[in-house]
Amino acid sequence: MGASLPEKWNPENEPARVGAGAVTLVEGSSFCICTPGGDIGGTGPCGVFFRDTRILSRWDLRVDGEIPDPLTAMTPDPYRATFLGRLSRRFGRTDTNLLVQRERRIGNGLREDLVLRNPGAEPTTCIVTVAVEADFADLFEVKEGRVHPRGEPRVQAQDDRLYLDLHWRGTHRGAAVEAPGGTVVASAGGSGAGSIRYDALVPARGQWSMSLLVRPVLDGEAVEASFPLNRPEREALPALRLQRWRETTPIATTGDDSLQRTLRRSQEDVGALRIFDPEDPTLAAVAAGAPWFMALFGRDSLLTAYMALPVDRSLALGTLRTLARHQGRTTDPVTEEEPGRILHEVRLGVDSGLALGGGSIYYGTVDATPLFLVLLGEFARWGGGERRSVEELLPHADRALAWMEHHGDRDGDGFIEYRRATDRGLQNQGWKDSWDGITFADGRPAEAPIALCEVQGYAYDAFRARAELARWLDDDAGARRWSERAAALKTAFNERFWLPERGWYALALDRDKNPVDACASNMGHCLWSGIVDADKAPLVTEHLVSPEMFTGWGVRTLSSAMSAYDPVSYHNGSVWPHDNAFVVAGLMRYGFVAQAQRIAEALLEAAEHFGGRLPELFCGFDRGEFPEPVPYPTSCSPQAWASATPIHLVRTLLRFDPELPRGRLWVDPVLPPAFAPLRVEGVALGAGRVNVEVTADETQVEDLPSGVELRCEPCLMADSFPA
Repeated sequence: MGASLPEKWNPENEPARVGAGAVTLVEGSSFCICTPGGDIGGTGPCGVFFRDTRILSRWDLRVDGEIPDPLTAMTPDPYRATFLGRLSRRFGRTDTNLLVQRERRIGNGLREDLVLRNPGAEPTTCIVTVAVEADFADLFEVKEGRVHPRGEPRVQAQDDRLYLDLHWRGTHRGAAVEAPGGTVVASAGGSGAGSIRYDALVPARGQWSMSLLVRPVLDGEAVEASFPLNRPEREALPALRLQRWRETTPIATTGDDSLQRTLRRSQEDVGALRIFDPEDPTLAAVAAGAPWFMALFGRDSLLTAYMALPVDRSLALGTLRTLARHQGRTTDPVTEEEPGRILHEVRLGVDSGLALGGGSIYYGTVDATPLFLVLLGEFARWGGGERRSVEELLPHADRALAWMEHHGDRDGDGFIEYRRATDRGLQNQGWKDSWDGITFADGRPAEAPIALCEVQGYAYDAFRARAELARWLDDDAGARRWSERAAALKTAFNERFWLPERGWYALALDRDKNPVDACASNMGHCLWSGIVDADKAPLVTEHLVSPEMFTGWGVRTLSSAMSAYDPVSYHNGSVWPHDNAFVVAGLMRYGFVAQAQRIAEALLEAAEHFGGRLPELFCGFDRGEFPEPVPYPTSCSPQAWASATPIHLVRTLLRFDPELPRGRLWVDPVLPPAFAPLRVEGVALGAGRVNVEVTADETQVEDLPSGVELRCEPCLMADSFPA
């Protein structure tokens, strides 16, 4: 597209830390970060964000000039919070608490309802003020703590409304604040700030209330509010979507209370991280994570949709269709777009080079393109829609395959490599995309072009998925071609990447085709994809569960025996839940049940220490050092693939593997005893829904679709779909 790229795409930048106790609300691509009392302002990354732009940088409530003492902050829904505070008041010789209740909802802007409650026997008067400011900073500026002024923000007061806006380099961003019954004032001096005032009379043992509404303004037009003042909340679109999500997603009940809490939290968070296509609101994909990555990603959205298939198949279809619409068409070295390539990230803020309401796409990822086919193949296995849904995506799948063979394989050696096109792109373009994420055992960074081990596994899985789709669509020639391509890649991979003297796979091949010999978790993804030769899997497993890799809470991204190891690094020794989910799935695929159970149980125990919500990552300290997992300071939470991890772990432990195009469902649970009994109701499969119940003695699957045979044995995926 030729737009300048934000500094976020330079991975040396770390997210700003959200303060302790901060409250994050999420709805679609909008979110709010505020203090435990509900205020927005001061230092740090607080604000209300809409389409990657901060439309409120200050929203501070005062009662008679005082800050209410916060009592509690409750978030019953992902988009909604209740902040309860108090102010001490003296009436004669009596002290009485004036209760301050703020009800906030985030969507297209913000709605806030304020209630003052007077439990005393005498009425009281007070002055309520809200200080308002909007800097219209780009999300990346706020995240990286580098906000700088642009142009001259303006604020205008008219009747009971404030209008804040900024014109800069041809862009026009704004916010409209409605304050019915209030007095609004625009600050002098071009500060872009204003205030709202109410003179409140709170009757004895009674209450006083008011409501405020903030709407983003795009090109001079205010966006339709998600929670308008004249409509009940239950009729608002975010509320209706959340209600529908809760009614249609499966219900899991288990004898383990901690597991049940974690699964419910996971489903709720996946639902909260959905983003809806403005051009087609029926299409939902998954944003990468809150607060900083509430946008469409390639890799993150695809893997999350894959893991969330037992909860909601429509996320997979929405993700595939949305990514297909933005699939690369031309060659652009700035955005790294290439024909057939699947994007890395979509952004809408001004720092992306375009105005609020526009957009910028960056394509610098090596793995999203093969993962597009991996998800499409798995979607078909679940009976994810009629044949037509798959057929309409097949041309995009074939363009993705063409990219893999002609652009991804940059030197014709059969492996997919990456190298950034400009110094503004990501230096590393796999999931470990920090600048030092790919190193040798001695700590030296690998030099591009780099062929990652797990990406070859994804490509292998993609070729096999395409072969199976061809069989389903009666294309025997295509099935043979892609099966042969997969077999050739598997042979070459095991010849070039295996390090017999070490007993593990190279993390990558560097620019000179030297194996990058670090022991890393990436080879667990190779087990998941099935590219690992069966005779090498036992040694890979041994290393993954060794003390150097397994912390007791999960598998480290990098062995503690490597020179680059650091338990508080982003990718060189930390524990990532989604990474572990694929390690567990890979171990189970090759029949290493006990090892898979051990890691899955450890990770779900870690979730309990995080309140049932697994974060993006946590530190890689050994469990013997500290009694609880140590949080990583800038980890996103909720984060999409971390939220989907418990769902995928339970699916793996159930060994629940649909093959609906072949009329089979494989179920052979290996649940740890503490997790039984387990019942999951309403798993969408084909045109219906099934219930799965596991006890210590038996497994039952109810309401199996017509024509589908139940196989109560493991489907060892490494041996299925023979090439």
